[in-house]
Amino acid sequence: MTAPIAIIGTGIAGLSAAQVLHAAGHEVRLFEKSRGSGGRMASKRSDVGALDLGAQYFTARDRRFVEVVQQWQARGWVAEWSPSLYHFSNGQLGASPDEQVRWVGNPRMSAITRALLGALPVQFSCRITEVFRGERHWNLQDAEGQTHGPFSQVVIATPSPQASALLAAAPKLAGAAASVAMEPTWAVALAFASPLDTKVDACFVQDSPLDWLTRNRSKPGRDNAPDTWVLHASSSWSKQHLDMSKEAVLEELHGAFAELIGCALPAPVFSLAHRWLYARPASAHQWGALADADLGLYACGDWCLSGRVEGAWLSGQEVARKLLQHQQ
Repeated sequence: MTAPIAIIGTGIAGLSAAQVLHAAGHEVRLFEKSRGSGGRMASKRSDVGALDLGAQYFTARDRRFVEVVQQWQARGWVAEWSPSLYHFSNGQLGASPDEQVRWVGNPRMSAITRALLGALPVQFSCRITEVFRGERHWNLQDAEGQTHGPFSQVVIATPSPQASALLAAAPKLAGAAASVAMEPTWAVALAFASPLDTKVDACFVQDSPLDWLTRNRSKPGRDNAPDTWVLHASSSWSKQHLDMSKEAVLEELHGAFAELIGCALPAPVFSLAHRWLYARPASAHQWGALADADLGLYACGDWCLSGRVEGAWLSGQEVARKLLQHQQ
């Protein structure tokens, strides 16, 4: 009997690959260092409801992804989001509507990966630190020293710096992953007892420590009270303040928010800061996915393509295609 396929990471890329491989009749086992699926599409539960601290929305341009998003919509996993969109630059806040179709998970971003995961076997809170080869199969070692396996193939669906370390058995793949720089983002959530007196639902920001903010209640399926906002710092600000305390980050970004929102800003009733160390790749690539098919080692992720949610999904599809093609 063929050994199962290990997939490390349960973000969009890993689950995209898992779906294809499972549908093709392969046994897959997933490993995730966090307590839940989603990666940067995860939502954090809090005293003020679920918060989308990572990916805020996504778009669909590739025909294949457009079709799958329409299927997700039909199943109620996603909904179209049409925020009152603004832009802030040179100290000025102005309406900035566009025709872009934006999608969000319903009722939270993590709804998508939870649905994709379904009943597939997954081990949460399990950080894989090493992928090593036995006589005929692959094995995984986790941070607790436990060994998992044997596996016929391994798909690594983590941010590029983590993938590079796990690809040590395939130096060319490890080198490619190591060449991809990932940029950090500080994210802050603020909740207010009464709704802020502003028409802004979302705003692209320039000339500020922030580069994005959004009103949670403007997204379909979200709770209306209290009035919760998510702020993202720019990559450059986040890099400069990578090791700043969460308290100081909250103070700085709350101040930046107050400067640009254009209405009175009371003290928040809830606040939270989260650092995404590997928020997005610094540049796009056209690899699709990395593969050493003879070795049985693969890697996928948004960093293999566009850095977008769509890129992550397409990369997962491509890694599964490469793996299945090699078995024919």
